[in-house]
Amino acid sequence: MKEAPSACSANYVPLTPITFLERAATVYADKPSVVYGDVRFAWKETHGRCLRLASALVHLGISHPDIVAALAPNIPEHYELHFAVPMAGAVISALNTKLDATTLSVILEQLEAKIMFVDYQFVDVALNSFHIMSQRKCKPPLLVVIPDYNKQPPFVFKNLPPDALHFNQLLEKGQADFKIRMPSSECDPISVNYTSGSTGTPKGAVYSHRGGHLNSAAAVSRFDMKPMPVFLWTVDMFRCNGWGLAWAMASLGGTNVCLRNVSAKAMFDAIFRHNVTHLCGPPALLNEIADAPQSEHKPLPPGVSITVAGVLPPCQVFCKVAELGFNVNVGYGMTEAMGPVLVRPWKPNSGDEPTEQLSYGDQGRPILMMEGIDVKDPNTMESTPCDGRTIGEIMFKGNTMMLGYLKNQQATKEAFREGWYRTGDLATRQKDGSIRLKDRAKDMIYSKGEAVSSLEVEAVLLSHPKVLNAAVVGKYDEHTVESPFAVIKLKEGCGATVEDIIRFCKARLETHMVPQSVVFGELPVNSTGKVQKFLIREKIKCAG
Repeated sequence: MKEAPSACSANYVPLTPITFLERAATVYADKPSVVYGDVRFAWKETHGRCLRLASALVHLGISHPDIVAALAPNIPEHYELHFAVPMAGAVISALNTKLDATTLSVILEQLEAKIMFVDYQFVDVALNSFHIMSQRKCKPPLLVVIPDYNKQPPFVFKNLPPDALHFNQLLEKGQADFKIRMPSSECDPISVNYTSGSTGTPKGAVYSHRGGHLNSAAAVSRFDMKPMPVFLWTVDMFRCNGWGLAWAMASLGGTNVCLRNVSAKAMFDAIFRHNVTHLCGPPALLNEIADAPQSEHKPLPPGVSITVAGVLPPCQVFCKVAELGFNVNVGYGMTEAMGPVLVRPWKPNSGDEPTEQLSYGDQGRPILMMEGIDVKDPNTMESTPCDGRTIGEIMFKGNTMMLGYLKNQQATKEAFREGWYRTGDLATRQKDGSIRLKDRAKDMIYSKGEAVSSLEVEAVLLSHPKVLNAAVVGKYDEHTVESPFAVIKLKEGCGATVEDIIRFCKARLETHMVPQSVVFGELPVNSTGKVQKFLIREKIKCAG
């Protein structure tokens, strides 16, 4: 076409999830938006609160591209910040509530956050991080304390900075007729989400307005949501902005059922009381539900969907949750990809595979908006065949990838080398085209000429009735021959011997996959609870 029409303001508007809230305030005006204990808001009320909060932020001097941090559980104010901060033209960074003061101070220094909203439960750790920053001659952010609607009387804090503000007081200063500061470019940053740091120092993945918008749209199909779903907040909002659901729920006019603390009782009560349709989060949710006493069970509405992503528990846990009436789905993804990229329904296999491993492996098919998902040879960049045997690295490319790592151009360049995001995860491609995850590249063990997935060995160890947690790494002997080495934490009050564990594994694994060394004790974890295998390797190396 020689004279093709060009884009103009009539046919091109920068994509941003902010527009979801504006639409919800009109289309779903009187429909419930947020539920938290006795607190109820409709979408027009949530829209109005976000406008006033954005206005108050601008009054405090916040503008593009300032960063506003949040340290809070899944409460209404945290949800509102996901809209109010970008409506003010700024960037939100929801931080892991399990961070210690030292790690938090490092992250805040990198963010250079101007303001930090902190829930009352986490004021002490925030103040300790501010103290560490001050000792390093770094200016801490302005503190805004969030109270709890359901706590009467509210907490009274001592030793707060003299300029500290109260969330409700700040909200009252905002103007209801505030004019939203839309992004000038859809590629402007909207949020910074930190990785777990399981392989080292956490990195800040920067998301764009475009990516946030498209990922929210993808979440609708990813979780098979219909208009006006009821979502129970069991995935942390600091995890990829709640896997994109903080914004996606507004696009559907859904109800956000907020939970400060996640427990089996709280989940069953909320599902029963509010007719919850969806919940998601880490696999620990399944353990909570499966281990719940009968007295905490409540009748479920039909078709409650629960999606988990992470290191999966044994098959019997899945079976128990499914028997209770949940539709269980398994996802695979990462912070850099804005959450789950591959999702599949969980169903027990009908073959001869050991029951302990039925829950592990196939990661399903790709979601919308991630245009490229492949398993490639990392050296030749050729796609691996769909033979279920050839191992390659999982790679992504698409519009729902992060822009890059905050203030880390080298890591960004390496991650996007040759035009694909390199996950560092190894997998095979099955005959039907689905992907079967094997292991992290750095965690794969090569024993007796065979590749051994540490995850597969861990799945078997975790199926042992006395094992609470396990980590498997490779250990070299004096002849530089590698074999699996297991560190095991037993359940409280349980006892087991090395011989018991090895015998259990021999009955369920091929010979080269059976751990040759087993030790009992605590597993090294970081402040977010992720096992740090590199520390186990270092300890083995030092021990000779």
